[in-house]
Amino acid sequence: MPKIRAATLAEHRQLQRAALLDAARELLTEGGMEALTFPALAARTGLARSSVYEYFRSRAAVVEQLCEVDFPLWAAEIEAGMAACDRARDQLEAYIRGQLVLAGDPRHRAIVALSAAELDEAARNRIRAAHAGLVGLVVEALGALGHQDPRLAATLLQGVVESAVKYSEGRSAVERERIADTAVALALHGLVAAAED
Repeated sequence: MPKIRAATLAEHRQLQRAALLDAARELLTEGGMEALTFPALAARTGLARSSVYEYFRSRAAVVEQLCEVDFPLWAAEIEAGMAACDRARDQLEAYIRGQLVLAGDPRHRAIVALSAAELDEAARNRIRAAHAGLVGLVVEALGALGHQDPRLAATLLQGVVESAVKYSEGRSAVERERIADTAVALALHGLVAAAED
């Protein structure tokens, strides 16, 4: 009997943690980091504010947990889109467009909000590690395209993608598509060629 009770308690805590993370995603999507407060988390989940502290010691700890859970899912979707392409150029385009599509999806907007958050060093390190994994997805494609330093090129490309994500916020579908087209042209042809097209 005690073993069953312990398992039930562990399952209950896991469900509560998942509910808190769902609430955190909603709050980040609706109002960014400013909306992510412990009173708001408590209100969304029906928990007492003191109970929220049993799961997370700070907002940064909530963000760290979201990164740990959500970034691999984001990366898996990007990787699947790239794997469907045969040519390196198409993989590069799938990498860019995939991230821009995901950034516009309300289910993934929490990740976008995280990048703008004021976080402690541990949370920033987790986000950096997650971004490094994402950048790693495109290194091989850039190498196949002849880049002498594909990891550097991938890091710079990710900067273009992140700028495109920020610029896309609050814009219409038509404008977001134009931004995606421009980011792809910039990545594939460079500034001069993109201007001449």
